[in-house]
This record gives sequence, C-alpha cells and structure tokens, in this order.
Amino acid sequence: MARRKWLDEREQQAWRAYLLTSRLLDEALDRQLQRDSGLAHSHYGVLVALSEAPDHTLRMHDLASLQRFSQSRLTHAISRLERDGYVERHQCESDRRGQYAVLTPAGMTALRAAAPGHVAEVRRRVFDRLTPAQVDALADVCDTLLRGLDPPVACPERAAE
Repeated sequence: MARRKWLDEREQQAWRAYLLTSRLLDEALDRQLQRDSGLAHSHYGVLVALSEAPDHTLRMHDLASLQRFSQSRLTHAISRLERDGYVERHQCESDRRGQYAVLTPAGMTALRAAAPGHVAEVRRRVFDRLTPAQVDALADVCDTLLRGLDPPVACPERAAE
C-alpha cells in the first residue's frame, strides 16, 4: 500500500484558510440576504437559477442537480418559496412523477429587489478586496478545481462527451 502524502505546512495553511473563508463568506452572504430581503442564500440561488432558465421553469430533478441539493433539501426549499408566493410547482405532462418549479412574477420581483444588495455584499466582501490580477487568479484556481470536481459544469462544451 502506498504511503499517504500529508499536506505540508503551506498546503495545510492554504487549505484551512480556504475552508474558513468559504464558511465565513457563505454565512455573511446569508446574513445579508436574510436581513435585507428575508431570503436564505440557498433560496436566492434557486430563484436565480429559475430566472435564468427558459420560461423561468426547470424540472425539479434538474434544479436539484444544478444547485447541488438533495431531493429532500430542494423539496423543502421549494415548499418555502411556494409559501412566499415566489415559486409554483407544475406537473410534468409527459412524466406523472416529474414536476417543474416555475418562478412566479412575485418571485422575480423579490429576486430583483434582493439582487442589488446581494451584489453589493459580494463586491464588498470579495471583489473590492482583490486586485484585477487576483480576480484572474481566483477564476483560474476555481476553474481548475471545478474541472476535477464537476467537468460538465467547468467544461460545458465537453458535457456530451
């Protein structure tokens, strides 16, 4: 059996900084959205995905995959967004077990109201702190990591391969 290669001191430092940054950034963005618009960060992501979809509609299975949610987590999120009037569920005509999530006009209004504050918070917490070269480096690092984690997302042109 091959011997494990442990992280060296610099790698350990980078890894722990990444983990802490990721957690703290997600918490900060969630707090801002909750405070300013009553939306959880994860629910905001659902609304964004639906707003970008053709006819503001996605199959629940595809939405779960896109958001990296389990079916139960997506069902819970959609139920909450339905209660708020932001999303509706429609049955799939061709597959009785399938359902679509559809962004409502109220959901689009809520998203449009939440977006400026969210973008300002992302800018304040991330991009205002980075130089243009650091933004390029961040994009490059994230793209590289994504290719190893989810090639279809990182390389959509190769998803069919």
